[in-house]
Amino acid sequence: MTGTAAEPLRETPLKERHVALGARLIPFAGWVMPVQYAGILQEHHAVRNAAGLFDLNHMGQVAVDGADALPFLQSVTTNDVAALEPGGAQYSLLPNERGGLIDDIIIYRRPSGNGYFVVLNASNRERDVAWLQTKAAERTDLNVTVEDVSDRTGMIAIQGPRAEAIVQPLCGLDLASLPGFHMVEGEIGGVPALVARTGYTGEDGFEFYTPVERIGELWDALVRQGASEGLVPVGLGARDTLRLEARMPLYGNELSDDISPLEAGVGWAVKLDKGPFVGSEPMRTMKAAGPPRRAVGFRMLERSGSPRHGYEVQVDGRPVGVVTSGAMSPTLGENIGLALVERDVAGVGKPLEIVIRGRAVPAVQIKTPFYKRPGA
Repeated sequence: MTGTAAEPLRETPLKERHVALGARLIPFAGWVMPVQYAGILQEHHAVRNAAGLFDLNHMGQVAVDGADALPFLQSVTTNDVAALEPGGAQYSLLPNERGGLIDDIIIYRRPSGNGYFVVLNASNRERDVAWLQTKAAERTDLNVTVEDVSDRTGMIAIQGPRAEAIVQPLCGLDLASLPGFHMVEGEIGGVPALVARTGYTGEDGFEFYTPVERIGELWDALVRQGASEGLVPVGLGARDTLRLEARMPLYGNELSDDISPLEAGVGWAVKLDKGPFVGSEPMRTMKAAGPPRRAVGFRMLERSGSPRHGYEVQVDGRPVGVVTSGAMSPTLGENIGLALVERDVAGVGKPLEIVIRGRAVPAVQIKTPFYKRPGA
């Protein structure tokens, strides 16, 4: 399995563990990654009912520091970074000048209160880092540094209703008191880590950031501790069906350079009243006029194959949009999807047709998220 001659595929520190666990490995975003172990359905259900363990070492992280780190981040992201207390986290977006999106990100304010830690998507890591560093260099009036710490940061996640019960015996932290979208420092299984209560599956869980040379120790400790609790390793396949059910957007599908967050359904992460930022004026103009397209959820009304990214969406034979993501939902037992459609046809209960293998198959728009965990 190789990449281009100039750029061979990268391997995470956990690759040999994946091989030993019987994973099927595929190229993904320039990396060799596990797409599945026992199977997508089994892994999906394990996360919904017990817990799953995810290798996220391919994702990117940057440290943003300096006396003016806050005003810098305010100027290049859409959410209100000033709202973050020490240890707080927020979902945010990196906008381009046109009001489209370079990436979606998570911003953490370090538990000490000093500086910020930003997590990037694997497919956009190099572009995001270059863009942030270029923007920082342009701001000669600000005291700010943007450092790519991806290669020395290990990252894994545990997700599912048994996640807290599995992790708690491994650490001296009181995990029950850690709110969602917050981070603390501590040790997990003897490994120093930043512990964040965030995730991408719709379930409770934690993401861990450690020195990269010790991420294998943490993985092994979690595997041992979770063996009696139903913990299983989970690949990219189930990660995608889990995030779709939870209506989590995926860059390149629901988000892109040419899709506004106001169209994509993540306008709640855009705070136009915080002051100017990259792309804020085009977003303000679009908000005033109303987004021309809307992201909608749908379910198929016939069993005729799964809707897939890029499939045409019609209403009464007229093209009105495109499927951004789709799959058979293991939890719901039916084909579901997200689509970006003209705003006049958008609305819960309204009909759509998805063109699958040349045939317009009926669907109906439904409320999202498709799945919400009990008690959430």
